[in-house]
Amino acid sequence: MLCVEAALIASSQYKTMRLVCGVGLAVLAMSGSLRAADLRAADSRAAGADADWYTGARAEAVDDSWAIAVDGSTSVTSNSSAFGSVTVTAPLAGSPSQSGPRVRVEAIGGTYSYPGQAVASRVTGYQQEGSAMAGYEWVWRDAALAGFIGFNVRSNQLSVVDPGNPVVGTGIGLRVAANFYANPTDRTMVSAYGSYSTKFNAYYSRLRVGYMVADGVYIGPEALFLGDDFFRQYRIGAHLSGVKFGPVQMSLAAGYVQDRVQGSGYYSSIEARANF
Repeated sequence: MLCVEAALIASSQYKTMRLVCGVGLAVLAMSGSLRAADLRAADSRAAGADADWYTGARAEAVDDSWAIAVDGSTSVTSNSSAFGSVTVTAPLAGSPSQSGPRVRVEAIGGTYSYPGQAVASRVTGYQQEGSAMAGYEWVWRDAALAGFIGFNVRSNQLSVVDPGNPVVGTGIGLRVAANFYANPTDRTMVSAYGSYSTKFNAYYSRLRVGYMVADGVYIGPEALFLGDDFFRQYRIGAHLSGVKFGPVQMSLAAGYVQDRVQGSGYYSSIEARANF
């Protein structure tokens, strides 16, 4: 699920965020659905609109006039990393507000740097990644769950050869992803996203909970866990989700990050979704 957990969104899960990866590995991205009426209205709840895994905000109303959701995100850290991603999700049949098969493609790119102990100098890394997946989404009145499987192509290059870093080169991996969204009550939300790739054993996960402070706008905590064969990292912060600027829905987040190689620092992210 535009994930505009994280969401996701979100996702979505890499050396892509290596050393405090920016966006969060994939898929991030995640892989998804960021899907304007009053969210408290009973008719909107009964309609069962598609859920927003990417920004973590509740879809506002059933709208079958669109068929493609485009999510974009960017993330930076104080530990010298910056990443961006674009995700496109579309139903293969039927309406996006109903249960059915989905396809998702994603592109991720970014840069990072870290102290290379084996080479006694600072190493700069560059990452590009693309993925294509197919799956199914189940949509209920107050919740949605989607699962995807496919492949990803990932490339990592370093400014200098670092024997201590095994995550380098280009290859193809099997990739899986899942996202979940629910409104336990009229004024609360829960959003979760996770992904894993066999290429470099890259993973990304994010959990958000929120309380509605305005129609469709939620604020609350978030937690992220990401890594691969070289780095491991977690982030704890807060998000503001569901802010609208015309047809674009946005999410903002910031908080604390702890990385195995880089140590502690801070992160911030901006996510957005538009439907076509």
